Amino acid sequence: MKALILVGGLGTRLRPLTINTPKAMMPVLNKPFIAHVVDHLIGHGVDEVIFTRGHLAGQMELYFGEIYRGCKVTFINEERPLGTAGGIKNCERYLDSTFFALNGDVFSTIDLSAMLAQHRSKHAVATIALTPVENPSAFGLVETEKDNRIRRFVEKPKSEEIATDLINAGCYILEPEVFNYIESGKNTSIERETFQFLLRDHRPFYAFVDRKSYWIDMGNRDKYFQFNMDMLSGRCHCSATPPAGANIGDGTTLDSSVTITGNVMLGHSCHVAPGVRIEGPVVVGDRCNISKNALIRNSVIWENVELDDNDEVNESIIADNCHIGSGSRLSGSTLADGVYTTPDYFLTGSQVWPGTALSN
Repeated sequence: MKALILVGGLGTRLRPLTINTPKAMMPVLNKPFIAHVVDHLIGHGVDEVIFTRGHLAGQMELYFGEIYRGCKVTFINEERPLGTAGGIKNCERYLDSTFFALNGDVFSTIDLSAMLAQHRSKHAVATIALTPVENPSAFGLVETEKDNRIRRFVEKPKSEEIATDLINAGCYILEPEVFNYIESGKNTSIERETFQFLLRDHRPFYAFVDRKSYWIDMGNRDKYFQFNMDMLSGRCHCSATPPAGANIGDGTTLDSSVTITGNVMLGHSCHVAPGVRIEGPVVVGDRCNISKNALIRNSVIWENVELDDNDEVNESIIADNCHIGSGSRLSGSTLADGVYTTPDYFLTGSQVWPGTALSN
């Protein structure tokens, strides 16, 4: 079984974190976001993954190579933005049988095996996964018949138009017939155009409704932060969910006076000095150095980060290769890679771009 993952976006809503790191490669529990997606696919029998090659794709190619966990990996060029359907059409020559197609912004634990079984039992041309949300007015709703056949799509409905809480989960199963409804080389939306053609021609087009599985669109900073916290707490339960409490990577050293509370993940080859307090939920990446009496609370820290003596980090994200001067205080802030601060620097509710040197 093949799966196509659309990862061509620039990740603009996640800047400054995505200036030098593609959204797909942003770490979630110290593993690239998109690797969690691929792991879920492999768990449901997918043995070949095709990526549309997007922003900074070289980092993805280096990570996955040609084979990842026994799964063949292929990258396809997209010379210019083609939209969801256009991106799928661009990969037509690689997709000659039933396949999954996924929005690369989304992670879910949807039962893909059950979804595929339904698709085949209905002899569907297309099946779309639907998931419930608390505030459907911000999304496009999908209305279905009693047998789960798609009735219509309602884009950003008014309150009086809301008849369901189900939205497009960004996960599809498609037959090659769908390619007949997509024009080559044209920027085309699968939701607004291709699916409308299927409805017009009364093709067998069904919903797979999953109200129990975890689902998140990692489209902005807050959702990225939430996904890390959900994975760490077990709210998102999958193969990557760690045991409750402290999870310490190989080669990491902690002084006996270090205090760790709540759910915490420390990467490999870190050094944590005397008097450090880590109050979960906290994720710390590989090869970080946490100096004496530092405090980390409710934060996500990437790789090769240096926290000096008496630093405090609260509800913040710190990307790779940052160095925070001693006695500094970070709260509710996002630091892209390579940021440096002088000692005693205070930062609240800020976004800092790559390579910035901050001084008092």
